[in-house]
Amino acid sequence: MSLEVRPLAGALGAEVVGVDLRKLDPGDEAALQAAFLEYHVLAIRDQALTRGEQLAFARSFGEPEVHPIVDGTSAHPDVIRVHKPAGESASFGVGWHTDNSFFEAPSGATVLYGEVIPTSGGDTLYANMEEVWATLSEPLRSRLGAMRAVHSASRAYDPALVGSEKYEGTASLTYRYSEAVTAEVVHPIARQHPETGRTSLYVNPMFTQRIEGLSQAESDAILGFLFSHAAEPDHTCRVRWQPGTVTLWDNRCVWHYAMDDYRDHERLMYRVTLAGEVPIPA
Repeated sequence: MSLEVRPLAGALGAEVVGVDLRKLDPGDEAALQAAFLEYHVLAIRDQALTRGEQLAFARSFGEPEVHPIVDGTSAHPDVIRVHKPAGESASFGVGWHTDNSFFEAPSGATVLYGEVIPTSGGDTLYANMEEVWATLSEPLRSRLGAMRAVHSASRAYDPALVGSEKYEGTASLTYRYSEAVTAEVVHPIARQHPETGRTSLYVNPMFTQRIEGLSQAESDAILGFLFSHAAEPDHTCRVRWQPGTVTLWDNRCVWHYAMDDYRDHERLMYRVTLAGEVPIPA
């Protein structure tokens, strides 16, 4: 079967079938690269990857990075084993966010592989921040284009908020405390994509703390509107996982949200994030 790309929704996302990520030829790589830039999210079905093979595929889109807080596997520190045991609630990636926007150079892309998947539930939602930006009014875009926002991991990784068991090594997913938990970085609110030149909104509910130079009340009001607008269903797509699905998404212009609706079921994924660039103001 030849590689086939099937759009998932009008806003973004595509399903890819007919390709073996372990045996990509130059034509396959070029087709995947083009589809990635066009659709921002690719759900690539029917794969059977080892961690080494997942990393090899990821390297065709960038350089894998080691997370400063979340532990990787002992064999591959740049691969995070995202395990949710049956009977527990999901606690990683639940809520709209952009992966690692609290980095000075945030992650460019994420490669997530589904190995154990519940029979129902556990889907991932995605939102197109280029479309979100384009649907704001011109006067608002003009004002926001000159603004910057402060990003931090403090709300997502503070031991007092997420529970100490992750830092004590007793949870299925473990963390290590560092200054990265509380450090703050500043990024433009309007970000230019380094490959396509398109503009996207670059704030997210999980990691964006406030708009630089505004009072907290002013910042909360503006960010609250932007977050609500960005999460409107017309800007989104949904990936339904199957065992052997690899989903690749572009953190430079995409939000995502891991659904927590499968408490009775186990879910096992492996995540690789790829190093990105310092955001360029639009």
